[in-house]
Amino acid sequence: MGTLYIIPTPVGNLEDMTLRAIRLLKEADLILAEDTRTSGILLKHFDIKNRLASHHKFNEHGTSVGVVEKLKAGMNIALISDAGTPGISDPGFYLVREAVAAGVEVVCLPGATAFVPALVASGLPCDRFVFEGFLPQKKGRKTRVEALADETRTMVFYESPYRVVKTLQLFAETFGAERHVSVAREISKVHEQHVRGTLAEVIDHFTEHEPKGEIVIIVEGQLTKHHKQEEQ
Repeated sequence: MGTLYIIPTPVGNLEDMTLRAIRLLKEADLILAEDTRTSGILLKHFDIKNRLASHHKFNEHGTSVGVVEKLKAGMNIALISDAGTPGISDPGFYLVREAVAAGVEVVCLPGATAFVPALVASGLPCDRFVFEGFLPQKKGRKTRVEALADETRTMVFYESPYRVVKTLQLFAETFGAERHVSVAREISKVHEQHVRGTLAEVIDHFTEHEPKGEIVIIVEGQLTKHHKQEEQ
């Protein structure tokens, strides 16, 4: 059988691409990409000329069976997304699950993902955290946040710049305006920015300065009595 390689690609700076990722993409029999146009720019930069096929959230259920058959026939296939690690708020999970069920070896390379640098640079506890990804856009949004009201771990969210202020306002209503937050913008890019403070302070900032780019929101967990005593 062949091997399915899950390969992270840079979320911003192309220098974040690893040497191993470049080598495996050059050696693969087939590269699956979320958007072949976006990935084509990356592959051209690193002089990777292998065959490229589309694999995204709208076709992954239909294409995964065929991909697994190719893997079982001995092809080595690499999966990449537009940016970051496939499967983390990107297509990938379904194909990995089908490959594992078929007994195909799956190798995921360590590498770029937006939430890790955002979390570590937030100044909030990162020894224990919960990754929530994108909240539901409409139905279930408030319910999902309310379910986290008693969460003591640091919480990690992805968000569209167009919904940042509304989301922060929902967090303030649910967690309290004095809860600490860090909003990371454009991780690993030229205009990377981290805005830290209470929810009230950060809401004021983004009300005055329109948020742009890729956004990661890091929210402090609820402080328990033990935590409060430690802080004092």
